[in-house]
Amino acid sequence: PMRILLLGANGQLGRELRQSLAPLGELVALDRHGNQGLCGDLGDAAGIANTLRELRPDLIVNAAAHTAVDRAESEPELAHAINAVAPGIMAEEAARLGSWLVHYSTDYVFDGTGNTPWRESDSPAPLNVYGRSKLAGERAIEASGCRHLILRTSWVYGRHGHNFIKTVLRLATERDTLRIIDDQIGTPTSADLIAEVSAQAIAKARDNPDLGGLYHLVAGGDTSWYHYARRIVDEARARGMALTVEAIEPVATRDYPTPAARPLNSRLDTGKLRRAFDLHTPPWQQGVAQLIQELTGQTP
Repeated sequence: PMRILLLGANGQLGRELRQSLAPLGELVALDRHGNQGLCGDLGDAAGIANTLRELRPDLIVNAAAHTAVDRAESEPELAHAINAVAPGIMAEEAARLGSWLVHYSTDYVFDGTGNTPWRESDSPAPLNVYGRSKLAGERAIEASGCRHLILRTSWVYGRHGHNFIKTVLRLATERDTLRIIDDQIGTPTSADLIAEVSAQAIAKARDNPDLGGLYHLVAGGDTSWYHYARRIVDEARARGMALTVEAIEPVATRDYPTPAARPLNSRLDTGKLRRAFDLHTPPWQQGVAQLIQELTGQTP
């Protein structure tokens, strides 16, 4: 059976990947704290290299990242170590072992101009430290020559960890007005969907290495944070959740300065992925409804 190493195993995506990867082989799941002498801390380049040499996995799935976008502006070295240096080391070890590497990247590699969905062939031009560190990670993997899948995704949420849905629901029980950004457009994508598609893509790519490479993976359609928030509140109310919020007001990005600049257009074109792996990506509203159903204690 295939030996699989999952890094970032306790994150929002990692928790879902544990389930989707388990049927594919023998799974070793590590978080930042590691276990049994194995290192899972991406800030420790030598430790990661040693773990890979010891385990000799057939497949490395890297779901760990420095994702605190604003904080990355003030700790660029750490963001670079975790998002660029560590994936590069994984890729070099994977190339040596003849293993596959699956790595997750982001819409933030683009500058967010225009309103056309970004394709894999479009030129990246990140606006912030986080985006630059993630792009450097992609480039290191591509340069290594290892067999890889790089999956760029956006606006990820899930049942575990912190995310926009949970934040909106919390604020909607504490406040009567929410002000939400209306000029950043992207696609809310569930960790569930990413994990499922990852497992399907890995299974196909193993038999057909030509399928390796860079792909965009998001749910179907797109929306603004403002319309997304309205949808969350409507879904929660429809399921009987008691919310105090009376008004949700759209605001512009420029009225909400943050340390890191955000791209306005985060639409990703998933055509390449859908064709290569013969996949259907469900509309974003479906995954959102499903999670809210779970959070309000109703089983589907």
